[in-house]
Order: sequence, then structure tokens, then C-alpha cells
Amino acid sequence: MLVGLTGRNASGKTTVVSWFSSKGVRAASCSDSIRSWLTEQGIPESRDSLIEGGRELRRKGGAGILAEMLLDALDGEDAVIDSIRTPGEVEVLRNRSDFILIEIKAGVDSRWSRSQSRGRTGDPSKKETFLAQEKSEEVALDEAGQALNATAEMADLVILNNGGLEELYSDLDELWIRLTKPV
Repeated sequence: MLVGLTGRNASGKTTVVSWFSSKGVRAASCSDSIRSWLTEQGIPESRDSLIEGGRELRRKGGAGILAEMLLDALDGEDAVIDSIRTPGEVEVLRNRSDFILIEIKAGVDSRWSRSQSRGRTGDPSKKETFLAQEKSEEVALDEAGQALNATAEMADLVILNNGGLEELYSDLDELWIRLTKPV
């Protein structure tokens, strides 16, 4: 099983990854490939350096390079992958027959509230900045950029996450049954 997650900032992807991890599924992220590269380059990790590092890797290796690097590291293992942000990554991951892409979707007010509550480094303190960052990630200006809109359009399933954790976990329990049911 290879589950990929895409979605806007603070939509609940990290919570979904944690839920899958509690089921024994390995957690991975396309950002892991960027983090490794940043470390090799001696560049401190930040939201901006992750974004620019991803762009640089895509410029050098093509739109699917982060997914290619991740698939090599997974070596066929079951996993849930966070931070899928380009159609090129989805296309590479679809090389595995057990891949499914899920968009985690939540309204802007829910996401803004979650962003403020979690206090993650790099999260903006002003809603205008939050919205501007999101806008810059929607449509890629070139093959190296993030393209959240086009990536979301490729999703096999959408999980709406505007409620609380109980509702999300209930939806995930139903999904788990579908994913693990013998064919």
C-alpha cells in the first residue's frame, strides 16, 4: 500500500500521516528528499529553503525527482507519503500499482485556525501572508514550482476535514477497511 497525500497548508495532512503511522504504515514525505539535499548542501532548513530546494531539485532532475528519490528509499515498502505537490510526483508514484492519491481538503478558516494553533516554525502570523503563500503554491510558473491545484485534480479520493478529530478518524477508519480489504 502506497498512500499519497496532497492538500493545502494546515488541511490536516500531518494528522492523517500520524493516523496511518499508528496502523504500522511507514511515514515518508517528498520533503524528506529535499531535507537530505539541504543537509548535503549545508543549508539550514526553513519553509523557504524547503520550497527553493524543491525547485532546485526539480530544475536539475525533472518534475518527478522528489518522488523518484523517495521510491528508491522506500524500496517497495508500504508507506503514507506527505507533501505531494506536483503532477510530476504523482506520475512517478503511479508507477507503483498500489498507489492511491488522497486530497485532504479543509476550508480556509479551519486551516488558518489550525495554522495558528500548531505554532509550527515558518507558519505566518498574519492571515494575509498565509493566503499569499497559499496562492503562490496553487499554480506552477514552471516545471520546478509547486502546483497544488493540478495535483489535487489528480486525486483518487478526497477527504473533507472541516470537523473535529473524531470525524476525521471515522473517515480514516472507513478508508482503512477499503484499503486493506482483500480483493
